[in-house]
Amino acid sequence: MRFADRIHLTYSQKLSLVAAVPLVLAMAAIASLVALQSKTVAEQEIQTLETRLLEAKKEELRNYVTQARNGFYFIYGSAAPEDAAAKQQVAQILAAMIYGEEGFFFVYDYDGNNLVSPRQTDRIGQNWIDLTDAEGTQIVREYVRLARQGSGYVTHLWPKPSTGEDARMITFVLGFQDWRWAVGTGVFIDDVLGTVAAARAEVEARVQRTSFYIAGITLAALLLVFASGMFINFRERRLADAKLKELTQRVFDAQEEERGRVARELHDGISQILVGIRYALDTARRKLARGEDGASASLDKGMDALGNAISEVRRISRDLRPGVLDDLGLGPAIKTLVEDFAARTGITTEFNTVVFRNRLDPEAKIALYRIAQEALTNIERHAQATEVKVDLRGHRKGATLRISDNGVGVSSARGDGSGLRNMEERMSQIDGTLRILSARGKAEAGTVIEATVPLSHLLPPEPTTIQDAQNRA
Repeated sequence: MRFADRIHLTYSQKLSLVAAVPLVLAMAAIASLVALQSKTVAEQEIQTLETRLLEAKKEELRNYVTQARNGFYFIYGSAAPEDAAAKQQVAQILAAMIYGEEGFFFVYDYDGNNLVSPRQTDRIGQNWIDLTDAEGTQIVREYVRLARQGSGYVTHLWPKPSTGEDARMITFVLGFQDWRWAVGTGVFIDDVLGTVAAARAEVEARVQRTSFYIAGITLAALLLVFASGMFINFRERRLADAKLKELTQRVFDAQEEERGRVARELHDGISQILVGIRYALDTARRKLARGEDGASASLDKGMDALGNAISEVRRISRDLRPGVLDDLGLGPAIKTLVEDFAARTGITTEFNTVVFRNRLDPEAKIALYRIAQEALTNIERHAQATEVKVDLRGHRKGATLRISDNGVGVSSARGDGSGLRNMEERMSQIDGTLRILSARGKAEAGTVIEATVPLSHLLPPEPTTIQDAQNRA
């Protein structure tokens, strides 16, 4: 079996998942966007910082070379191109200009020969025109090229005098064209690179902390959603269990009440009638045995009682499940119910309806019939009404049953209210609505019960011709 087929989620778990997945996706998108924006902005700031630091270093180198040039310019300016004494004097001045822990001035002629290198004296007098660092930069050739152009900066690797290990350096070179010299000095930029690396590491740590914070918020939100879902699920389950127990008990009570009612009717009605029939038949048998007259009268009396018993059985059967509801539809069934109510109670009753042609489905018909039955029973027992109106009709939104009386109105004294709850539950089962309007305590007292069945419970009209049936098919 596939993994998806093995997972069986409950409704509450599915609801929690539906709530959690968008939250996780939203938080992930927010975290990604925040991380991207933070890195972009921080990288721009780091690049700006690096540029500013390097520019400061370059400006510092230019100042060093300018100050050195000013120190011996009076010699260079008045000396001839081939004045060896002047060159020697300037070389000594540059060799003495050592600053800081690593700073020094150097001199190369345009052929690549080293003339001055105070911190690395082993290079003096050798030709370094082909010197190349680990990255492939031809260092001395760049010095000579920049000197021929006047001046310039070059970034390269150079062994530190203090450690002998290669480190990145920025060098400023100035050309002495009369002597064909490339004079310059450089500064190692380890501190700049360290500052930039520390800034990048801080950005990475900041982004990582932000991601952790967002993940923590997401986890807290998920836990809150889960806890809320569990609480709601537990609460709804308790309420559902309580309602189910209540409904089950009411079903049992209704069953017992119906059984008691049928038992009473059988005992008080049919049982007594059958006893009378047995007595009449027994009387006729005795008269026939003795050859007396009047046996036929006793038989006639028994036949009449038997007819009453049959009528009583039909009435009880109709109350349990009216056959006219299935045979003729809701309108005739309620009409029969209203007529029996009027004949039994003597209350003036008016019934109005339109032709339904059995367009209601069975559930809706049963619900409306039982509501009419329950309402008429309540009127008979409690309303003290003299007039009752029953109206049944269809409309664009469905079908409506309206029962009104001029009685005392609805009050808490009318039993335990189980009849009204039964009506409400029947309508809720078919997604219908029930309205109960009472004018108790006013000059115009009475009660109106209005039950509306939605349009979804109305069946399409049946075809009246063969052509209609073919068109519908």
